[in-house]
Amino acid sequence: MTDNKRKMWQFPWRYSESIAFIIGIVLIGFILQLTVGSFDFFLLQSPVNLILGGAVIIFLILFSFARKSRLYQWFSGVPFSVTIIAALLILSLIMGLTPQVARVDPHHADIFTLLGFSQVTSSWAFVFIYFLTLLSLGSLIVRRLIAFRKQDYAFYFNHIGLWLLLFAAGLGAADTKRYVMHVREGEVEWRVYSENKDVLELPIAIQLNDFEMEEYPPKLTIIDRKNGEPQPAEKPDYFQIDQKRPTGSLNGWDIEMKEYIHQAIRNSDSTYKEVPMPGSSPAARISATNRLTGDVRQGWVCGGNMSQLYMTLSLDSQYCIVMTQPEPKRFLSDIKVFMEDGNEAETILEVNKPLRIGSWTIYQYGYDNQAGRMSTYSSIELVYDPWLYPAYAGIALLAIGSVCLLWSGSRKRNKAIG
Repeated sequence: MTDNKRKMWQFPWRYSESIAFIIGIVLIGFILQLTVGSFDFFLLQSPVNLILGGAVIIFLILFSFARKSRLYQWFSGVPFSVTIIAALLILSLIMGLTPQVARVDPHHADIFTLLGFSQVTSSWAFVFIYFLTLLSLGSLIVRRLIAFRKQDYAFYFNHIGLWLLLFAAGLGAADTKRYVMHVREGEVEWRVYSENKDVLELPIAIQLNDFEMEEYPPKLTIIDRKNGEPQPAEKPDYFQIDQKRPTGSLNGWDIEMKEYIHQAIRNSDSTYKEVPMPGSSPAARISATNRLTGDVRQGWVCGGNMSQLYMTLSLDSQYCIVMTQPEPKRFLSDIKVFMEDGNEAETILEVNKPLRIGSWTIYQYGYDNQAGRMSTYSSIELVYDPWLYPAYAGIALLAIGSVCLLWSGSRKRNKAIG
């Protein structure tokens, strides 16, 4: 009686061979991770990534001549595609569940760090799976393009868009540069510092016309004069200044706000007036009544800043009421950007409202935290990514493919119903 049971590694390869192959590749990646460390993506900086990208495309074209072979059918087929996508998904889940760090502490020798799970995108296992995905997906696209059918337009949009996105995001990662530029009001800046504190001159310059900040009203709290700790120490109590709600309580004292000036300047030793200017600071005239003794304290409280001293309201020999520094509500920079090629742009730069010009994306990053609203400079982050537009093209093709899938599926359903 003959045994018709199919043996392992006998063509055509299926899921069992695909899983074994991917496990072997991942194990090789782990061995390299333990012996030589993480993969250095900066080795793929231009023009290396361009040469490697061209080599991938040439390989796909030459490999297509063997598209009738069983190896090609497996490499571009469903079992291998499903397996490699599953491996990519598992590595992505590990990346999402494990804290990722920019630099690995050499003193951390736990197994997860050694295997590259703290820097998944720089691990050899991820790099191997990424390139296999790129080659497998590319082989499938080439095979289907050679046997082109007009009715498969949704497939072409989706798969070419995904391949282009993976191609640009992976090979272009080494060319992405990030800088933080500190620009003073009224000045033009084009210099930044590298990680080694070296001065770099960029092919882009920024002029800061004006920096503005909107602030939330500050809070009041009671502190211990000796150590400055808010009271009660175990759970500090705060009174949020709100002109619509002028009354509240603080640690056994009833607070009533009589007057509030957001931009105040000291008018005398104990009074304030409204003067909108860079050196102004929030100030409030309050009344505090002790619930147990009935003692009343009245006066002005000011948080102060770099231009004027703070003012507190004394309650007794140990405690006083102080005003916290206001928290930023919104800050923005009025900038003008100059490019080396003569391209210029003007915009109001805000958090989450970046400016894109050429291959640069410009973000509002920060300001002088100690000076607050009086900050004389704005910190601006510049991200250079020459592969950004190919990645956008891939996303656009994916979106078009998704719409085409929905449309073709709706047509087929209507035909079936009709």
